[in-house]
Amino acid sequence: MTDIDPPLPPEELAHRLTEVFALVGPLYRRVQRKVEQTAPIEGLSVGVRAVLDLLRENGPMTVPRMGRAQALSRQFVQRMVNDAAAAGLVEIIPNPAHQRSSLVRLTASGRAAITAALAREQSLLRQVGGDLTDADVAACVRVLGRMLELFDHVDVD
Repeated sequence: MTDIDPPLPPEELAHRLTEVFALVGPLYRRVQRKVEQTAPIEGLSVGVRAVLDLLRENGPMTVPRMGRAQALSRQFVQRMVNDAAAAGLVEIIPNPAHQRSSLVRLTASGRAAITAALAREQSLLRQVGGDLTDADVAACVRVLGRMLELFDHVDVD
């Protein structure tokens, strides 16, 4: 007998992944509400926070690339970039690779805002507790990543 579970048959896998979806939706909405409740500290909406985090992780990006990365419409991302720029959190700079599609990059204020937001979130997440292991989290990330790959082709515009 082996310690490794065999892959689930498609019908059973679909049923189990439905259970995951049933948890992800409410979790996302609760996290979104929590971020919005605490956002006045940095003045960040959930959308602006997502833009800042994406720029923190990847460096300067174009609006279309940010939209693809987050599976959000280019128009929505542009509105969030405009809000962030008006607040002095990002700046628009020339893109040497593409004249008509400028780059968006964090300002010092934007970096400070996203760093503070992440620190607050990490503090909250430390309260999860329980007996979760690195393997548990790795399995969760793997499952959610596979589910996300299934919908990568969905056009958001």
